[in-house]
Amino acid sequence: MPCRCLLGLCQYDTNKLVRIQSVRLGSLKWCLNAGILLVICMMMLWNRKYQEFDLVVSSVTSKVKGVAHTQLPGVGDVVWDGVDYSGPSQDKNSFFVVTNVIVTKNQKQGKCAEVPLIGRLCRTDKDCEKGAWDPLSHGIQTGTCLKFDLLRKTCEVSAWCPIEAKTKPPRPALLAAAENFTVLIKNNIRFPAFNFIRRNILPSMSGSYLSSCQRSRDPLCPIFRLGDVVRDSGEKFKDMAVEGGVIGILIRWDCNLDRFMERCLPSYAFRRLDEKESNKTLYPGLNFRYAKYSTVNGVEERTLYKAFGIRFDVMVYGQAGKFSFIQLIIYIGSTVSYYALTTMLLDWLIGTSCYSAEVGQNYSERKVEALQDTQKCILCVSYVDDRNLRLVKRSLKKSLQTIKPKSVQPRQENIGHLKAALSLLQPMSPSPSPSDAHTPSDSNPKPPSPSWCKCERCHCNTSTLPHEELCCRHSDGACITSSSVFEELVLSRALLEAVLLYRDPFTTPDTSALRHCAYRQYISWRFGVPTGDSHPVIPLCCVGRIREMYPKPHGAFSGFRPIGTASMQACANGEK
Repeated sequence: MPCRCLLGLCQYDTNKLVRIQSVRLGSLKWCLNAGILLVICMMMLWNRKYQEFDLVVSSVTSKVKGVAHTQLPGVGDVVWDGVDYSGPSQDKNSFFVVTNVIVTKNQKQGKCAEVPLIGRLCRTDKDCEKGAWDPLSHGIQTGTCLKFDLLRKTCEVSAWCPIEAKTKPPRPALLAAAENFTVLIKNNIRFPAFNFIRRNILPSMSGSYLSSCQRSRDPLCPIFRLGDVVRDSGEKFKDMAVEGGVIGILIRWDCNLDRFMERCLPSYAFRRLDEKESNKTLYPGLNFRYAKYSTVNGVEERTLYKAFGIRFDVMVYGQAGKFSFIQLIIYIGSTVSYYALTTMLLDWLIGTSCYSAEVGQNYSERKVEALQDTQKCILCVSYVDDRNLRLVKRSLKKSLQTIKPKSVQPRQENIGHLKAALSLLQPMSPSPSPSDAHTPSDSNPKPPSPSWCKCERCHCNTSTLPHEELCCRHSDGACITSSSVFEELVLSRALLEAVLLYRDPFTTPDTSALRHCAYRQYISWRFGVPTGDSHPVIPLCCVGRIREMYPKPHGAFSGFRPIGTASMQACANGEK
């Protein structure tokens, strides 16, 4: 047993190959393979699948330049420089430019009427709660109801007075001249995996170049006119400047770091990031408030600015690639499966009527081999006292003689075998004498018949398996081996030798060949044409009689093997 296990490990299984000699199919195969190879190569070169990639790490700084003159209501002429229109602070990777403003001058700490809002009007002091406030109020209520104008009253609050009353930005924007401002964006990048550093101000760019470069003539110029940025994002600066908004400046780095194809340059794109239509969103645009403080006659005052403007967010993304032999092997391995499309297409073409029905049938018969699972083996049983064939599921526990059949079907006679048998039987000599048969002596009594036997001739010197326990009869009666037809058609040596010589004129029939031919003779006689993939089973009494007539010289018989370890012919014969 250990030797068999070791021999089982020393095996190699491979797929079955069917080769079709056809100029059309061969030409189509190579054309499809060439097309797949072309697509694979194009994808590899276009997407640089042969490279290892690393994502960019970057930092951004910016500097806005420009001067504007405007007339502020209640203030007068004001000149705005970089400190005024850039806002109080700069965010990371972004900058802000003021384009419109609402000014409330000379605010002082005091008490004044709240700005009227929906639900904020009052009639008496009882409508005002002392110390109350909410997120929309400008101060803390004092509990007094005051006149705001001739028609309305509001609650008095302690706040910076006068309270900012105007909330709608002026049209057109007061700082529409910011369209001509410029910004210098400095972007430093690094690819850690390749220890590669670069910035968007290239080594070839000198100071004189930066003072005169324009993006309309050089797309690599790092200086941008704000009006051009807004226009390239699909917006109009004069419309966007009224309420403000957010513009994204996208810097993409797509670098090839291979020695002979090195290229690492930035490309710029622009788009608006916020909702631009006021009638479709609450609180459109972008604004914030800041104040400038002063002291007049010992009293602190402030000027409140509600600034509207455009925030520019600089977003950097990209990757760098460098040749990697490992990535190339991985890509080749992942694309080899594409060649299976050729086999699938040709198999489909052969299997349809588009090619040839005869070739398709021949191809299917040679390529597809149907096998049954061990647990689903169907055995075919034929009784001498029953004209039908019984299909029985193989069982490892119950005797085959007692298993209830799965189905019962009529026997289909093998007409060819019947005619051949009649023609061979006519010139035959009488049945072989007992002296010709290798029968055991009467001194060796046969063992008693088992309980499932109906003909009293199913003798077995060794233990049998459940699927071998089968008698020639379904009910009690004479055994088929006692009939003269069995002697002439199954056991006759002359007939068996004639059958073997008919198949192979130069064969030398031996005992083993005669025994297996006797099995086939019985199956053709009693089963005719077996149904489907069922396996005919020879009764034990007939097997014993055939083995007595044509014994095995050395060793024991292997027994009945339906599937798996035995071939289909062996399964039909009842032994290996």
